[in-house]
Amino acid sequence: MSTSIQRKKIVIVGGGPAGMMAALELSKHHEVHLFEKGKTLGRKFLVAGKGGFNLSNSKPLTPNYFPQGLFDSILQKFNATDLQTWLDKLGIPTYIGTSGRIFPEKGIKPIEVLNAIKTNLLKNNTQLYFEHEFVDFDTTTITFETPHQRKEVPFDYCVFALGGASWSVTGSKGDWKTIFENKHIETKEFEASNCGLEINFSDTEISKFIGYPLKNIEITCNDKKYKGEAVISNYGLEGNAIYPISRVVRNELKEQEAFIEIDLKPHNSEDDLIKKTTANTQPKNYGYLFHLNKCQLSIIKAFTDKATYLDSELFAKSLKKIKIPVKRLRPIEESISTVGGISLEALNSDLSLKKIPNVYIAGEMFDWDTITGGYLLQGCFASGFSVAKSITERN
Repeated sequence: MSTSIQRKKIVIVGGGPAGMMAALELSKHHEVHLFEKGKTLGRKFLVAGKGGFNLSNSKPLTPNYFPQGLFDSILQKFNATDLQTWLDKLGIPTYIGTSGRIFPEKGIKPIEVLNAIKTNLLKNNTQLYFEHEFVDFDTTTITFETPHQRKEVPFDYCVFALGGASWSVTGSKGDWKTIFENKHIETKEFEASNCGLEINFSDTEISKFIGYPLKNIEITCNDKKYKGEAVISNYGLEGNAIYPISRVVRNELKEQEAFIEIDLKPHNSEDDLIKKTTANTQPKNYGYLFHLNKCQLSIIKAFTDKATYLDSELFAKSLKKIKIPVKRLRPIEESISTVGGISLEALNSDLSLKKIPNVYIAGEMFDWDTITGGYLLQGCFASGFSVAKSITERN
């Protein structure tokens, strides 16, 4: 016995990855209208592609989403393999890099991925509207400001996928939050995530090395460890080993002083390093003996006391644990992503609003966190898919 799906009018607000995914899935069975306040879809999606277009990650996904457990059911519905299959059907083949990150096949640009999604939206008869800024909504109607008029659009279901508050140049400002607060829907303040760390590099020696990388290191904060690279900047540290630890630092800063520890030699044990020393080892030989460049030595000098630096055995031990105080995170405007937005307390398990159950939230709009390396896009795509699946199952 077959079950027919009741065709509904769906309004989707926001033309980023979550909104586009929800639109594509829902347009298979429903009348879908996708509204975007800019002049084109996927502006932040394209900006993300400039730094290496990580679409997802083949490594275990769920341990890297926070709060833990929040994304378990979402990723069960749409995991990294599902994303690869979905993209392949759109004509975008992918491959898994040596780091586990998933990319479009070499030569495929971000704009080509976006155009493939847009082509399929139009093929499914999704109605696209640009320069429509969302200003109000209730249980059955949403209101937009356009360059020419204010417009009210009725809906059976609405999906909001308005993004977080970082990279405002792409239209992602988080200024929608007040509208929801006026509906007595609980929100949380936006905070920076996946961002640089401000550190007091008062040592003039370090200032000579702005832009220099600290390669093959491990960063620790509160027992959480990430390997990769950090780059010295004019404000502190940034890079792929720094961004994921920013979540832990942010939480530490709320309670107390925050410190990171840098292991310059994660592939050597403390004993390995000590064995390189003798009673006659002099500080002038540290660079050669431990394969340290001038940039690394300047970091060690700035955050190691004189007694440790002059004692070769203590110096060797310090290479595994250089303790650095963090002043603060970089501003939201510079962060790759944000946490905050719609509170989890305001949502049902299917990401519909408790107060208005025919209205759903997807993408960076609600309060979740993850790391870079494909996890952000995977989370946005998966939440859009999950919302679409929930709406279809209700009908």
